[in-house]
Amino acid sequence: MNVRPKKHLGQHFLTDLSIAKNIADALQSTTYNEVLEIGPGMGVLTQYLLPKAFTTSVIEIDTESVGYLKENFPLLENRIIEADFLKIKLKEYFDGQVAIIGNFPYNISSQILFRVIEQRTLVPEFAGMFQKEVAERICEKPGSKAYGIISVLTQAFYDAEYLFSVSRFVFNPPPKVASGVIRLTRKKELELPCDDALFFRVVKTSFQQRRKTLRNSLKIFGLSTSLKEDSIFDERPERLGVSEFVLLTQKIADDTLSTQ
Repeated sequence: MNVRPKKHLGQHFLTDLSIAKNIADALQSTTYNEVLEIGPGMGVLTQYLLPKAFTTSVIEIDTESVGYLKENFPLLENRIIEADFLKIKLKEYFDGQVAIIGNFPYNISSQILFRVIEQRTLVPEFAGMFQKEVAERICEKPGSKAYGIISVLTQAFYDAEYLFSVSRFVFNPPPKVASGVIRLTRKKELELPCDDALFFRVVKTSFQQRRKTLRNSLKIFGLSTSLKEDSIFDERPERLGVSEFVLLTQKIADDTLSTQ
């Protein structure tokens, strides 16, 4: 029995086994004993994860894929989570640290990453395949047009590496774009020296009008006249790294307190 790729689930099944093995080998840390694969489909990646030293579980929303995995991967017994990753809490399934891996559906790949960031205290390492453009943006450094919200929010908590590119012709059915595989390794500091919620809001607001200087794009925060004279507000968001966004958030928080 083969599983039929379903368009509404964004399924494109990888057919090149060497690439699947390379993705499985992207997990290199020894700080965890559990791995969760998102969207295993027919197990092309799963087969290279199961022999490794860690314990592999999978999460799959497609009932047809679940049936296939139960029939063909007896080692996964009791370790198939039939659920939507975007709707679960990892702590309800895992007692300790768990790495995340997968060939992610392009239509929800960014949401998967943000969900991991939300639960970063449990996820020391993350590896997987994204649309190439998204993979490059995640790993991009300040100063380029590709650098944006997802770059800053990811790199605030993880070291991001672009590992290799994947042709669209090694999938069934072939997607319209090439893919890229990345690895994220969690930084030692799990929390920022500023308010998380405000940091996220500052970053997102800054890039919503990325052609404007921060002085103009961050007007919504009701900046005081003295703060608006700070030289950091002369910059455009793509010029700022994580540490500068942290500083910017701290300045806005202090400014808000002083004007109350």
